[in-house]
Amino acid sequence: METTTLAGKTAIVTGGSKGIGLEVARSLAGAGMNVTIAARHLDDVERAAKELTSDAPGRVLGLACDVRDFEQLRGVVDRTVDAFGAVDALVANAGVGRFGAVDTLHLSDWETVIDTNLTGVFYTVKAAVEALKRSHGTIITIGSLAGANFFAGGAAYNASKFGLLGFSQAIMLDLREYGVKVSTIMPGSVATHFGGREQSEADAWKIQAEDIGAMVLYLLTTPARTLPSKIEVRPSRPPTR
Repeated sequence: METTTLAGKTAIVTGGSKGIGLEVARSLAGAGMNVTIAARHLDDVERAAKELTSDAPGRVLGLACDVRDFEQLRGVVDRTVDAFGAVDALVANAGVGRFGAVDTLHLSDWETVIDTNLTGVFYTVKAAVEALKRSHGTIITIGSLAGANFFAGGAAYNASKFGLLGFSQAIMLDLREYGVKVSTIMPGSVATHFGGREQSEADAWKIQAEDIGAMVLYLLTTPARTLPSKIEVRPSRPPTR
């Protein structure tokens, strides 16, 4: 998709009610796209959709959806097509973080992380792939530098993000022949409420969520002949001491 053709196109953003997902949705709506935001909690989705609709009337759809449920994701795709006619871009952003050493990590935490961050992305892509083939669309998965750099206490999170990177690069090869582009964005430190932390002025040195929104727009407007398959993103400066 070229810059001039984004208007009127349609995107689905999972985990779109807050943080990176909300800022990605805001960027896409600001470029004239129709946007479906999907997230687990209906009240959060409705609040986010109302916020975006004020600047994009009639072009934002908010739907409650847990990416661990394939049938719910199929419903999101079907309702998006019904509302806007197609799916041209999919931003698989939904993710969670649970951290702890392997000897203390709860089984439920492992299952939540893997089921959301890895299986949930597979379900998301699987639910939308036929619509994306029809539109020769774009899939963007939001990974992490934790998908290439392991750390103590990251057994579940590292596993999910290493797996996500491998999954994304493999489907990039699967889908090129259908004219579907697949890219992965791998941010480092982003100033969000991820993991339940509170933002403060001390986060000013970090990547901001809207920066990832700008990067998604970049990927959607690169020439059709080019495919940036993986982008690692780091803060340009170290933390303020």
